[in-house]
Amino acid sequence: MKKSIVRISEGLGNQLFMYAHAYSFSKKLGYKLMIDPISAYKKLKIRSFLLDNFNIKFKLANDADIPNSFVKKIKHKVNKKLDIFRSEKNFLIENKYNYKLTKYEDYTKNIYSNNVYIEGYFESYKFFKDFNDDIINQFKIKKINKNTLFVNPSDILNENSVSIVVRQHRFDEKKFSQSNLNKSNIFLKNTINYILKASEYIRSKIDNPKFYIFSNDTYNLENFFDKKIYKVVNHTSDKAINDFYLSTMCKHFIVGPSTFHWWSAYLGSYDNKICIRPPQNINFSSNIDIYPDDWVEMI
Repeated sequence: MKKSIVRISEGLGNQLFMYAHAYSFSKKLGYKLMIDPISAYKKLKIRSFLLDNFNIKFKLANDADIPNSFVKKIKHKVNKKLDIFRSEKNFLIENKYNYKLTKYEDYTKNIYSNNVYIEGYFESYKFFKDFNDDIINQFKIKKINKNTLFVNPSDILNENSVSIVVRQHRFDEKKFSQSNLNKSNIFLKNTINYILKASEYIRSKIDNPKFYIFSNDTYNLENFFDKKIYKVVNHTSDKAINDFYLSTMCKHFIVGPSTFHWWSAYLGSYDNKICIRPPQNINFSSNIDIYPDDWVEMI
């Protein structure tokens, strides 16, 4: 049996990209896809594995295939280094170019062994475009406790709803320093300016839009946005999943600088949806192919 083992890491948006690529790769080459939901979260305590909230019928990797101990981690690193000399690769590692840029590449053209480890972000819809319908069906949330929702979903569905995401602590959430805090504050300021400009664009295109703001940290956001126009969604339980669920139900999107919001915009099912993408000064991805062609660039 040929099997691929994908290392899932980071937050929800990155997890979805990693799975979508690995699913497509495995389907094309006839590998049985296995998921490693453990090794990346041994140290990254601010994130957790969330794919089990979706309609994904995945198989967990065997313990022997997960570098979840010191000894196995060292062996895994050595094995990865030696892979450069192999004609049949044991690893699929996403390529990085100047300034750590990445792009869509057809990795299925390479030659792999019967066991292949997949590592990388793969932040482009082009990686899974051949299985787009499969991915959309799998990325539906299995179960929602509607009693915990901050907003009634029917309100969002019956309005010209616009989803907005504000990403706070962009640079200081993993490692705090005054320098990182300053960078995060500049990033937040640029994000707010982008949202206000994009809101005017939305108003020029649709009647009576209703703006919903989602954020990893909603503290203080109402100081930046008029309460009469913008509604800050403040979930107190199951925050990531509840935010994602309501955001995906919106009709239009001022796409925030996060892979989380990229996915809720991509999965939004309204036929005439408008997706506005952020400018370069709040770029959140190293992949030059991340945006679909029909998303509107806000310069």
